[in-house]
Amino acid sequence: MNPKTVIEKSRLEKIVVNSGFGRLATQSNFKDKVLPGLIREFAAITGQKPQTRPAKKSISGFKLRANEIIGLRVTLRGKRMVQFLNKITQLVLPRIRDFRGIDPETIDEGGNLNIGIKEQWVFPEIIPENSPVNFGLQITIVPKKGGNRKEAVLLYQKIGIPLKKD
Repeated sequence: MNPKTVIEKSRLEKIVVNSGFGRLATQSNFKDKVLPGLIREFAAITGQKPQTRPAKKSISGFKLRANEIIGLRVTLRGKRMVQFLNKITQLVLPRIRDFRGIDPETIDEGGNLNIGIKEQWVFPEIIPENSPVNFGLQITIVPKKGGNRKEAVLLYQKIGIPLKKD
């Protein structure tokens, strides 16, 4: 069976892609020069314009002020979710250095699979020479119905996500 049809018929609800900027947000020209480039790259990676995520409260130890933009988020559903998942499994994960599969321990009790990518340059849309800064991504794949870890592992194997063998 074709993995694409398996994904479409599967019980996946959504894929959430997050990125936090940390110290980058404290730069003086962050909002004017760096943030538009980050939004453009994030949109190229996911195929959808990201939502900016503000800080909920001020934390003086981190020089963080309330409502300061500290991250980006995209929620993918339907066709975009299928396209993004195919891109992740067939193009991006094989490009990661020393990749030997995703650890099944990253699947939580609700069946959500969490994948962390340290650099955005493993995506084919990103040209490192034109990229203003380096940032990482957190990808969360959420199934429709909660369930348990064993069912989720079987579902992700059926979809074609490369999991490490026990």
